[in-house]
Amino acid sequence: MADHPVDEKLPPVKMATTGLQHVAAMYAGVVAPPLIVGAAVGLSGIELTFLTGACLFTAGLATLLQTLGIWKIGARLPFVNGVTFAGVAPMTAIVVATEDKDDALPIIFGAVIVAGLLGFLAAPFFSKAIRFFPPVVTGTVITLIGVSLLPVAFGWAQGSSPTADDFGSATNLGLAAITLVIVLLLRRFTRGFVKQIAVLLGLIAGTLVAIPFGVTDFGPVADADIVGFPTPFHFGAPQFQLAAIVSMCVVMVVSMTESTADMLALGEIVDRPADEKTIAAGLRADTLGSALSPLFNGFMCSAFAQNIGLVAMTRIRSRFVVAAGGGFLILMGLCPIAASLIAVVPRPVLGGAGVVLFGSVAASGIQTLVRAGLDKDNNVLIVAVSLAVGIIPITAPEFYHSFPETAKIILDSGISTGCVAAVLLNLVFNHVGKGRDAQDVTHPMEAGEEIKGARPASAH
Repeated sequence: MADHPVDEKLPPVKMATTGLQHVAAMYAGVVAPPLIVGAAVGLSGIELTFLTGACLFTAGLATLLQTLGIWKIGARLPFVNGVTFAGVAPMTAIVVATEDKDDALPIIFGAVIVAGLLGFLAAPFFSKAIRFFPPVVTGTVITLIGVSLLPVAFGWAQGSSPTADDFGSATNLGLAAITLVIVLLLRRFTRGFVKQIAVLLGLIAGTLVAIPFGVTDFGPVADADIVGFPTPFHFGAPQFQLAAIVSMCVVMVVSMTESTADMLALGEIVDRPADEKTIAAGLRADTLGSALSPLFNGFMCSAFAQNIGLVAMTRIRSRFVVAAGGGFLILMGLCPIAASLIAVVPRPVLGGAGVVLFGSVAASGIQTLVRAGLDKDNNVLIVAVSLAVGIIPITAPEFYHSFPETAKIILDSGISTGCVAAVLLNLVFNHVGKGRDAQDVTHPMEAGEEIKGARPASAH
């Protein structure tokens, strides 16, 4: 019996290039949190480089744990893990609240260790939520993941920093558009292996096109060391403070919710639906990776939704490809000059490729919704309201400004709020008093007539 595409082992060259493509897609997301938190702490350039390398190294370890797995740990899906951006705001708040900035990182690391261990213990119970994720919910969440990521691509397309003089310039937007066109042309007019690595080729081509415009910066390569190792507890032994621990535990709950949604999305895309056992194993990998990460000076790890778009677009479903990407991340953590090569890719070029990647996730969600039974009034309302709740943080970033900071950690995650809304609405409309009002309709706001000869509508 042939192996499932998820367990397929590709030829070495194809494995390496497609794995590198995954690294290119998620690199900016991995390095952004340590750069932001490190700057808040006031780290020197050398220490900031060290912290970034440590996060790349721990992301690689977490990715290997997730894709290859040991015992009951690891979803064994093409699932990339890295530093979760949900932790940036609370970690920055911990830095601000710490009088001696030298203690800030040890306090963060201590809180992450505790949150990770508690999450590991909670994983099998958290995974039982799978029964609350029928297609109408998973399709909504997958669509939200894609829609939530698109602003990231648009931000990249404008430039590296909102404070830069060229942010949003015609040059930057033009480079993003050129990269997007290159990727689309490669996808349309090539076949086989070249078509599958269209994003990687588009990033390379876009970087070369950017050189004459002065946007490509080779400084990181010139300044990078050849060898470097993230010495355990480089910034000091972890410290344990209750307020910081509670804050990071909230982030862990948000992270586990998003990871569950991501696993369900990826399971649909690779035709290996994630069951309760898979989700429990995946959450164990997330949480154990997070608990071990501070040992090597890294932060909380979680699934990277942007790579789901790459799987959806390329249709390369092998988990070993992503494991190869994890190997590259470890190499970058041990060899700063290797990490700097990816850093050379200008943000506008990443933005152009990101439009394709993240849009592919949203399209996969729409495909799932088509199968979810949108001919039923209840399901249309579930999707409509859940999408509306989920895009609030995108369209109105200050909507929850008057809420406590702890609440905003959850509310500012559109994926989490939209997911919770979809689950609750599905329970209310499709399970509470089921059968009383489940009519097929032509419009969500109109009463519909029952289809003659049809079976009674069932819950989705």
